[in-house]
Amino acid sequence: MKEDLEEIQRQALKALESASDLRQINQLKTEFLGRKGSITQCLRKISTVPPEERHVVGKLANEVKTRLEAAFKKAVGTLKAFDDRPADALDVTLPGRSAFRGNLHPITQIKEKIFEIFLRLGFEIVEGPSVELDYYNFEALNIPKNHPARDMQDTFYVSDDIVLRTHTSPIQIRVMEKQSPPVRIIAPGEVYRVDSDISHTPMFHQVEGLMVDEGVSFGDLKGILTTFVHQIFDANTSLRFRPSFFPFTEPSAEVDIRCVMCRGSGCRVCSQTGWLEVLGAGMVHPAVFEMVNYDTEYYTGFAFGMGIERIAMLKYGIDDIRKFYENDIRFLQQF
Repeated sequence: MKEDLEEIQRQALKALESASDLRQINQLKTEFLGRKGSITQCLRKISTVPPEERHVVGKLANEVKTRLEAAFKKAVGTLKAFDDRPADALDVTLPGRSAFRGNLHPITQIKEKIFEIFLRLGFEIVEGPSVELDYYNFEALNIPKNHPARDMQDTFYVSDDIVLRTHTSPIQIRVMEKQSPPVRIIAPGEVYRVDSDISHTPMFHQVEGLMVDEGVSFGDLKGILTTFVHQIFDANTSLRFRPSFFPFTEPSAEVDIRCVMCRGSGCRVCSQTGWLEVLGAGMVHPAVFEMVNYDTEYYTGFAFGMGIERIAMLKYGIDDIRKFYENDIRFLQQF
């Protein structure tokens, strides 16, 4: 009989743990404590127990009954308290929420991919100040004061001689002033221009490159940039070098790739041309070398520059640069 009572208690408590509403609790209470319940049946059988054991068994039966009554009462009270909770109360029965794990911003991802490519090609990463002297930002790059080329870059002026850099080319000048050839660097960083629309922001990111040594040719430039384009996009990406103008390079070129939207058939994004501009490049102008005392009879070099946001837009098919900075988590989580 003692074993029966202990087993009934164990079964009742286990069943009560899985009860999720008042109806189930009342059914269990009737099953174990009702007039025809398991405990009641055991109490009716006490008369069959040997006289010397009846006291012990009767005491145990009453204890089991008391414990179960208390357990059922507590379960009912807990359930009612849960049902009466305020609508905005924390539901402790809900499964826990996993912690949100962030990821690198798409601009950072593209920047690191660019670094990876050029580091493998033997370039070194160099950085410089964002607030720059007019001399380094313009004059040393063959753009003297009042030169028409300054109109190409809408500049934030801190004073007449201090600007927020409009490109990272000043870093190239600073490096060449301190280092004799050979030079092989990329210069990443934030740049600033007075411009804002679906393809421009007042602050954006650039990576510019410079290679100077004896015998560096335009063919070397084409080889480096073709390798870069095929690695940042894919090996099947078609590209072309189109003549252009930059004050600090001569000859100069724009590098275009087949439109990532229409694959060259012509669309609104590529203005029906089938091509999209990726970056600018060219052979370093002799006047720039003269500013850093490089012997133009011995040394030649090339330079190139690209907007990281531009590369990201082309790679991911994004048509509005402002999406990168709106901090819409639904957009950023796609990368």
